[in-house]
Amino acid sequence: MSERLVLIAIAVIALSGVPGLFMSRRAAGGQSIATVLAAAGAMLGIVGTLIFAVTGSSEPIAWRWPVPGGEFAVAIDGIAAIFLLPIFLIPTLGSIYGLEYWRQADHPDDGQKLRLFYGFVTASLALVVIAKNAVLFLVAWEVMAMAAFFLVTTEDREPAVREVGWVYIVATHAATLCLFAMFALLQRAVGSFEMIAAAEDAVTPGAARAIFLLAVAGFGIKAGVMPLHVWLPGAHAMAPTHVSALLSGVLIKVGIYGLVRITSLLPQSPAWWGGFVLALGAVSAVLGVVFAIGQHDLKRLLAYHSVENIGIIVMGVGLAMLGRSLGRPDWIALGLAGALLHVWNHGLFKSLLFFSAGSVIHAVHTREIDQLGGLAKRMPRTALAFAVGAAAICGLPPLNGFVSELLIYLGLFRTVGIGEGPAWSGAAFAAPALALVGALAVACFVKAFGAVFLGTARSDRSGHARESGPSMLVPMAVLAACCLLIGLAPALIAPLLDRAVVAWAPTAASAEFRVAALAPLGWISATGLALVGAIALSSLLLCERFRRSEVASAVTWDCGYAAPSATMQYTSSSFAEMLVRLFRSVLRPVVHTARATSLFPRAAAFESNVTEPVLDGVLEPMSRSIASFLSWSRVLQRGSIQAYLFYVFVALVGMLVWVAL
Repeated sequence: MSERLVLIAIAVIALSGVPGLFMSRRAAGGQSIATVLAAAGAMLGIVGTLIFAVTGSSEPIAWRWPVPGGEFAVAIDGIAAIFLLPIFLIPTLGSIYGLEYWRQADHPDDGQKLRLFYGFVTASLALVVIAKNAVLFLVAWEVMAMAAFFLVTTEDREPAVREVGWVYIVATHAATLCLFAMFALLQRAVGSFEMIAAAEDAVTPGAARAIFLLAVAGFGIKAGVMPLHVWLPGAHAMAPTHVSALLSGVLIKVGIYGLVRITSLLPQSPAWWGGFVLALGAVSAVLGVVFAIGQHDLKRLLAYHSVENIGIIVMGVGLAMLGRSLGRPDWIALGLAGALLHVWNHGLFKSLLFFSAGSVIHAVHTREIDQLGGLAKRMPRTALAFAVGAAAICGLPPLNGFVSELLIYLGLFRTVGIGEGPAWSGAAFAAPALALVGALAVACFVKAFGAVFLGTARSDRSGHARESGPSMLVPMAVLAACCLLIGLAPALIAPLLDRAVVAWAPTAASAEFRVAALAPLGWISATGLALVGAIALSSLLLCERFRRSEVASAVTWDCGYAAPSATMQYTSSSFAEMLVRLFRSVLRPVVHTARATSLFPRAAAFESNVTEPVLDGVLEPMSRSIASFLSWSRVLQRGSIQAYLFYVFVALVGMLVWVAL
């Protein structure tokens, strides 16, 4: 029943953008139909997933498929259910959000394309998660990758968008090549392309190591794990904002799904696998938030926070792998449950932040943080939504980010004091790294919220901004409510997390290794409710005090100046300057300034930028060097058929000589 409902949902969502292709390029009817179909399909998918979550019963479907080695085999288990819910929820909210943000009348050239591939991406994501055959998995994966390319390049008239699109397409196909090799090795071990657990003696240590490393590379590129994240910042920044929410909230999580799924199929793994993944997650988390601090583009800042949070998720997966290697089911339960819950949480609060940023961009038509300011007065609902998302992503109670990070903390703390070895070493750097990430995230979002919403408007566009309409605010309200609900009642989703943990590691099936037994979920709820009550009471008292007393009106910021101006405020760059300088060895900021060389100097400007280290500092120079080195080969392309036949003859003779020898 669950699988059939989900398949129907996938079909409806995939076709949601098709009717609009036959309507006027300026008519709103196609957009409305696409939104209704997407919402209907999502409801079917959510109902099907919840049926499995409640009953635990699964009815796998396997249909014959005329593809060598392929079979249309799908099934839902505890791991798939965790990923299906955000896949159906977040894109649907994005479709509603797009009714105002990306109206067909305002975007006649690309609105139909966006909705068509938006449905394709959502449907293929769901199919990837429930696929039980490697060939079907790869087909759905490629549909997802190509449809996402067309979403990222929605505004392909812009050269910068096309450049970002090509970086994405190269990165995603590099990931796909890794997955082809990985599934080929797995098929050789299992004997078929069915995605089932390999027997203990079926995979040699060398083959298992190769499968693991290929999985980390292929799925790590899709997830955006640093240093494999090269496509992510640009794609998130250049895509339409509700597409950015889809990319960050849902699409990059299939990389996490793939890593979790493949590691569940491999036999007992050595401890260094878990330590490697844990270290990779810690590096990604720390560097992701460090690079976010140095950004001036609001969406690019949020993109680097996706790298950070993927790192946190990978840390939880690494802890679980370490626990499986060392026979510690409690590490498995806390690490994997924390990681999978953070998959949910990041999808919710990051989509909320992107929607809030999109609301700002829709009102002021710029992503540059230093041109904003004072928007809380003109866009109070958007400011509140952004504040909720910022508090959640910083891991502050009583919101959902606190719960998932606490589970990972508890798992890391349990590794302390067990003696020497990789487990202790992992905890020695992982727990402080996670704490550092939290502190830097708070600093980054104080900068972002303060520069965007507080103070005085730094430009005329900010000074004339207006609040967004209901179709943009309602999805933000739904996401904010979900963040609060999970933060206040984490026990509601604990059974689904337990089901996923058992699906990944059956050794953790004992009642003593349930999430509710290992984590103080009741205390989290009680403390959260008390905090919400205290905030509500304080707000009421403050409002009552303001109502009964006179409140003086003054400029937002003056600092004692007789005639203050907006340029006297702290900008996001000046606020973050100390932290950027502290991490300058990693960030390598590029500063452009002018010195005063005379008594009456000319007007000067100051500019500081933090570039992408891997793409701009390594890959692009490397590609230019390779292209320059191979430029000599152009002399071979003379355009003469006789020359080409001669090349073929020489190659044939060479191969014959090689075979003869």
